[in-house]
Amino acid sequence: MLPDAEGLIARLVKQLRAHITPETGVVGIVTGGAWLAERLHQALGITTPLGKLDISFYRDDFDEAGLHHQVRPSQIPFEVQGRKLLLVDDVLYTGRTVRAAMNELFDYGRPASIELAVLVDRGGRELPIAAQYTGDSIEVPPGKILVLDRDEAGNLSLHISDRRRERSTGGAK
Repeated sequence: MLPDAEGLIARLVKQLRAHITPETGVVGIVTGGAWLAERLHQALGITTPLGKLDISFYRDDFDEAGLHHQVRPSQIPFEVQGRKLLLVDDVLYTGRTVRAAMNELFDYGRPASIELAVLVDRGGRELPIAAQYTGDSIEVPPGKILVLDRDEAGNLSLHISDRRRERSTGGAK
């Protein structure tokens, strides 16, 4: 049984409260990471505007995956140079998405630091990347992916799906 995503958000807020200031720059990775970042940004009362990254052009599998029709420009509405950043993603898996996000962030300037918050760490790292803040760690069966969904009311939930089907729609790990 998968953990309740809403409960995991509450757990992340408790972890982050002592480490985040109103000036911290919060950046969510599109799509699920941006949804989670919106919730954390609001719950923590951060005054710096929320940033969103679409890392499509920074992926190391861009040649294989190609350009998705849903690619949108990233939005970083604050100065990155010298700022403490909280990078937010829904599911941490191989580490490649986070690596791509950090590459893009450095195009905006050199932050003082980058910390990573994820709703779920599913293991399986291919790069030496770890989250400082994690809602939960779970195992996902081989050949399956963990997907974060958002309903019309903005509530988040997790489900496991087949890798092939979700890859075609994007945004799953």
